[in-house]
Amino acid sequence: MSKRTPLNVADYRELARRRLPKMVFDYLEGGAEDEKGLAHNRTVFDSVRFKPKRLVDVSQRSLTASLFGVQYAMPLLIGPTGLNGSLWPNGDLALARAAARAGIPFVLSTASNLSIEEVASHCDGELWFQLYVVHRTLAEQMVERALAAGYTTLVLTTDVGVNGYRERDLRNAFKMPMSYTPKVMLDGCLHPRWSLDLVRHGMPQLANFVSSEASSLEVQAALMSRQMDASFDRQALRWLRDKWPHTLLVKGLLDAGDAERCIAEGVDGVILSNHGGRQLDGAIAPLEVLADTAQAVQAPILVDSGFRRGADVVKALCLGADAVLLGRATLYGLAARGQAGADDVLRLLKEDIDRTLAQIGCPSVRDLSPDYLHLPAAAQPLPAASTHVRPLELARR
Repeated sequence: MSKRTPLNVADYRELARRRLPKMVFDYLEGGAEDEKGLAHNRTVFDSVRFKPKRLVDVSQRSLTASLFGVQYAMPLLIGPTGLNGSLWPNGDLALARAAARAGIPFVLSTASNLSIEEVASHCDGELWFQLYVVHRTLAEQMVERALAAGYTTLVLTTDVGVNGYRERDLRNAFKMPMSYTPKVMLDGCLHPRWSLDLVRHGMPQLANFVSSEASSLEVQAALMSRQMDASFDRQALRWLRDKWPHTLLVKGLLDAGDAERCIAEGVDGVILSNHGGRQLDGAIAPLEVLADTAQAVQAPILVDSGFRRGADVVKALCLGADAVLLGRATLYGLAARGQAGADDVLRLLKEDIDRTLAQIGCPSVRDLSPDYLHLPAAAQPLPAASTHVRPLELARR
């Protein structure tokens, strides 16, 4: 095996760091304020330990998982991330194709560098669309475009009432389009592979906003100020529910009560997330509220933020998650080697999940429960295994 062969997500992170200019890697890597939230996400994973079962037949293991009546190869998704074209040319399409190849959904971000229609027309995998409500009229138009393009699921992100205070980006003056300052040009010269790709393919843009539908002065002002619609509330959620006839998820929740209220409003499932530590630096990790949420709602629960190992995924499934969304993990692969890197990260995580199942004595991800975990004494008590299990197959709306 070559010394350069990546063995895990951390190896791909290092390859990405070498290839990308500092300001671009900082955009990928950075979090809000002091970035304590980034470290906390990992600390919570590390505090949870496995309690294996022995004398169990694990000669055959299953990673297949079902969501909304659809079966997937494993309980993973590639989650929504913006400006992927700054990491690799046509990065959104590379990620979508990697997800399709792995048999899992891809979630396209509102802040993508390829449009809703472009990704749909060049990828035959299952596509979900993540919605930022910048302006209500523009949001309605994007929902209609996603529906017309065949996206199966709409993901509303709710944790960006205002943009997080990301000091790395502020210090680097990172924005789209990039400013060609002497510092930026020098950094580009020191990273020639990335710079040559940029020259060949051009500066990435926010493709979903480059349209006649976003031409009104009011919408343009909202876009230029990068301000989200901070007035979006439960009444607005009901409006969105009426607009979208398929599966609707709400992302960015960190409270079981919020999850219950969203389900009561007709939402089909929730995504626990602290935005990867990029919004509120002092927020709890999603893993800390996962068990409570699993007890509170009888609907699919997905989770993201900080996942780097298949063992992390297994821990989340034990605590009540039905699937995990990947963010930086697949972005490291993309930034290092394009679609091939994203493919390989998914392969590594799949093998890691499978290996963890064998090690803890569990033949299927569907059989995972809190009984396989040991938490520190300070942690909240977990629900009993018998009350944890929820139906994984819920009919699509």
